[in-house]
Amino acid sequence: MSDAPPMFAGRRFRGSYDGLAADNRYSADDHRVHYAIVSGIYAGAHGEASCEWRQVAEGIYAISWQEADGATVVHVDDFLHGHSLAWFTATDGRFHRMQGTLQALPPHD
Repeated sequence: MSDAPPMFAGRRFRGSYDGLAADNRYSADDHRVHYAIVSGIYAGAHGEASCEWRQVAEGIYAISWQEADGATVVHVDDFLHGHSLAWFTATDGRFHRMQGTLQALPPHD
């Protein structure tokens, strides 16, 4: 694997799934994610967490983090083709498996 930062570093993306959409902004140093659920049952949840990532293939990354409230999140995101797989366990104990689209967003609202 290259020492170059991943293609998502310093950028913001929206994952849109059936019944939920979330914006993730990744730090330029690729070690932190700021997340905000913008629609769906958990809308309004937001925060920042330390994240880890591994490149799976060209443009495809597995990214994981644990949120301050204990929720856990794992993504396999294809930044070249705009596809996202996401799994998360919410604080209410529900386990979600989702697939959807991934769209680059401007750096700021």
